[in-house]
Amino acid sequence: MTMKEKLADFTQQGKALLAVNFYNFETLKGLLLAAQQTNSSLILQLSESSLHYLGIKPAIAMARVMLKEMNVEGWVHLDHGGSIEMVKECLDAGFDSVMIDASEKPFDENVRITKEAVKIAASYNANVEAELGYIAKLNQSHTFEPTSAEDAKNFVEATGVNALAIAIGNAHGFYKETPKLRLDRLKEIRAVTTCALVLHGSSGIPDEQLQEAIRCGISKINLATETKNAFMKKLQSLLANTDEIDLRKIFPNAIDEVKELIIKKLSVINA
Repeated sequence: MTMKEKLADFTQQGKALLAVNFYNFETLKGLLLAAQQTNSSLILQLSESSLHYLGIKPAIAMARVMLKEMNVEGWVHLDHGGSIEMVKECLDAGFDSVMIDASEKPFDENVRITKEAVKIAASYNANVEAELGYIAKLNQSHTFEPTSAEDAKNFVEATGVNALAIAIGNAHGFYKETPKLRLDRLKEIRAVTTCALVLHGSSGIPDEQLQEAIRCGISKINLATETKNAFMKKLQSLLANTDEIDLRKIFPNAIDEVKELIIKKLSVINA
């Protein structure tokens, strides 16, 4: 099943897929061990920064091989693609899904750019995600104006996008205080759109809010910051208490930390 089909199916069923960013072999393995042990599907995400670090072809090759090796149903997705050129390059490399993020541009320009990405992706039968509204990125102010239902409806109809990330009180990175999602706005948007709705910035959102967001219409939940944090904090604590230089003895503990985090997240989302 393609990712586009899976998301459409989950949207109809009122379920959600977990989409998790990976940064190296170790974080990738931790994610897939969790999916394997819980018999869950998983979207593997790569940001532009990760692609610059790993290389586009090595990154997707590693993801494809590991998905097959571990017998996990999963897809590879470009997270926050900043240009049509990056979208095209990832589609040519074999990505199942791409996100074109023109959310910081005026509405009409966001529509134009997203529409172009949708047109390009059609020949690849790839899923396309866009973003509408202000979802604070790292080091940006967490003040926000939620995406309006009218804008969401008009945007989806104008672009034909398969998935839409919306602003409902969420933000990228860790939260300074416990977020309170605008579930009322989510319901309004769900009522007037047919595409999959995406929740970015799930790191730090309470479990019960994530579950309620799924019940109200979210079909894809993005997780990145908590994964990085789990891996690095474990690694830092291990390295602070050992003189061991064999990374093959140190890294497995950090991989397990990622695995346990994702098992917990999957249990929340799949509840």
